[in-house]
Amino acid sequence: MFLETIFIKNGTAVNLEAHVERMRQSANRFGFAAPVLPCLESLLPETLREKKVKCSIEYREAIRTVRFVAYTPKRIRSLVLVEADEVDYSFKYSDRTQLEVLNKQRGERDEVLIVQNGCITDTTYSNVVFRKNGEFFTPHTYLLNGTKRQRLLRESIIKEAAITVDNLHEFEHVYLINAMLDIEDGVGCPVQSILNSIII
Repeated sequence: MFLETIFIKNGTAVNLEAHVERMRQSANRFGFAAPVLPCLESLLPETLREKKVKCSIEYREAIRTVRFVAYTPKRIRSLVLVEADEVDYSFKYSDRTQLEVLNKQRGERDEVLIVQNGCITDTTYSNVVFRKNGEFFTPHTYLLNGTKRQRLLRESIIKEAAITVDNLHEFEHVYLINAMLDIEDGVGCPVQSILNSIII
């Protein structure tokens, strides 16, 4: 089973074409035809039409579930580095067991920042962007090439870079990005707070 998470703002699905394309790519890779998305705007409850909404769609050959929930960003003040060389989340699976196991290792921190072979990748629910001297960089290593990450790269708002445990100190701040979060939302923390953590 696969999952798409779509941001609905003021009743309109954001960046919908990118989500449809990812569904098509997942279907092609696993040998089935991607289902057609229903009209999300028509399914959206009236009480959510003027709010920021997280739409979660579970699917394989057919759409299994469509859920809508009002979205409030999780507050992130600290991250902890967690080594997880074997984790594979190159497709957006609905089974997030591997990621949930990692997240349980966060201790008193708000979220984990996953390291593979010494390279920074993602958190359990987002790609990451690092600020350095007024420029924004995302690791060239990642677990999932998210739709927001792709758009920001395409629009030259961010650049890819080799970001590792060893050069992490060169950056000032980290921002979490996904379909629901943009850099401007400011969800993240100073890199110094990560450097103070120990790799688990």
